[in-house]
Amino acid sequence: MSVITGKVAFANLTEHESFNGQSTGKYSVVLSLDEDEAQKLQNEGIKIKTYKNQPQRKFATQYDNFIVVDVDDEPLARSAIRWGDTVRVKYSVSKPHPVHGSAPYLEKIRLIEKAEREDYDDSEF
Repeated sequence: MSVITGKVAFANLTEHESFNGQSTGKYSVVLSLDEDEAQKLQNEGIKIKTYKNQPQRKFATQYDNFIVVDVDDEPLARSAIRWGDTVRVKYSVSKPHPVHGSAPYLEKIRLIEKAEREDYDDSEF
């Protein structure tokens, strides 16, 4: 198993993600990565996508027994992981596919730092 650190771009950890209105049957998190972390994945045969000049990669699992913890290894609710949070993901790598490369499978998520959010009042909405 390997470990990678990044910022959460998308998180589907409390329910399965959907594509074109259909459930994929998988939980997933997409991380925005720095260049060193992206290179680490590429060295493992994992393909990286780029969004707004930022390397990104999705980590997914069909199993609901993945673990989410804080920096002290205390359990967290999956809903605690949100956009902008810095996380460390423990993952395993599939056998290489000749076209799509290897897939990283989500095993565990550790919340490193919560993203700063400005609280706003939507009472007049």
